[in-house]
Amino acid sequence: MSAEPNIEPQTKATLAGLGFAGHELSRATLDACVKCTICETQCPVSAVTPLFTGPKFVGPQAERFRNGESVDHSLDYCSSCGTCTLVCPQGVQIAELNSQARAVMKADHMPIRDRLIGQTVLMGKVMTPVAPIARAVLNNKPIRKVMEAVVGVHADAPMPPAQSQSFEGWFNKRAKPAGPFPRGAVVFFHGCAGNYFEVETSKKSVEVLEHLGYEVLVPKHGCCGLAQQSNGLFDSATKSVLKLCDDLRTAGPSSSSGTGLPIVSASGSCTGMLKHEAHEIMGVEDERLHDVGVRTRDIMEFLLDLYDAGELPTDFQPIEMTVPYHAPCQLKSQGMGKPALEVLKLIPGLTVVDSNKTCCGIAGTYGLKKEKYEVAQAVGKPLFDMVKATNPDLALCDTETCRWQIEQSSGVRTEHPIFLIHAAYGLS
Repeated sequence: MSAEPNIEPQTKATLAGLGFAGHELSRATLDACVKCTICETQCPVSAVTPLFTGPKFVGPQAERFRNGESVDHSLDYCSSCGTCTLVCPQGVQIAELNSQARAVMKADHMPIRDRLIGQTVLMGKVMTPVAPIARAVLNNKPIRKVMEAVVGVHADAPMPPAQSQSFEGWFNKRAKPAGPFPRGAVVFFHGCAGNYFEVETSKKSVEVLEHLGYEVLVPKHGCCGLAQQSNGLFDSATKSVLKLCDDLRTAGPSSSSGTGLPIVSASGSCTGMLKHEAHEIMGVEDERLHDVGVRTRDIMEFLLDLYDAGELPTDFQPIEMTVPYHAPCQLKSQGMGKPALEVLKLIPGLTVVDSNKTCCGIAGTYGLKKEKYEVAQAVGKPLFDMVKATNPDLALCDTETCRWQIEQSSGVRTEHPIFLIHAAYGLS
């Protein structure tokens, strides 16, 4: 691939073997591939479209022939759900290799759309002051058709729900609990969506943590860079994630490091960026990322840890309901299991039905794109059908874009599991 002026330097190095740490880490697993095809049988994308030739072919098989560019452009139809890496019995980092190869393949012809949809903080700042207008515009079919034609975002794809007040605005203006805080302090990482679009999820998370006796610290912080990374903008994503690490490290007993404090988040995809993707895909080697990554916990993971230690109050009020639950791909890739299932089982009267489906299809921003929308819908259809059949009024899922996808495509209101924990503690 020729070196075009707009190619990010780190991206160019991804496949060219120029010392890019993420690629070196992933490529070290390459020869462990025994061509068992388990990844092929479990791939949700290749199961529904011939446009993607499958993770084995575009991953470890094609990697042996790459020299700076992809040998199979169907690679762009990989959704980066990570299922192939998760199921590989040999530990081959197939999804990571695919993400790195796609970044190089797209680097000299990056669509403007893919740059724009990575600007999550900008979108939140623009939409929040005019939230009712933003909602009306994004729900207007003729406008969405124009948007599809001009920008390339499908007219039926789910859009972030604009809110009139950000989470930070609520947190900074409310009356703070006076304490004491018998459990000490935790840092809450809200993520872009949790600050601007999923405000209620963030609020309920903080209220549960405070109910448990924690002082919740929320340093001003921005984007983790996940949307940029998933669209191949590795340099921009690296800057974003390291800036985020600096921001999160300002909270705590030491104003420079936040040493020792747990970092809790209700944004499962953003925790994945800190704990897995920034290092494994982009190869970020930085003490700040390591420090923040090892201290970060998904909120349901955090609650399960408390329960396992005998420290979680289980005086839950009954909730007589059967509700479907879907564990997102990015949650599974963090190797934590399905903590929400275990914690929700503690609520009397509540029956939680695991979807056992691989993917909802959205894969961050994948399912928004006009050329991939129908593929994403086909991937998610078994899940949408399961959700509607289980409870037509409520479903649960841990990550924001997955919730938007499930709700838009099934018509079933979809919330974070913390909503039911919040209600069971009598906080609603």
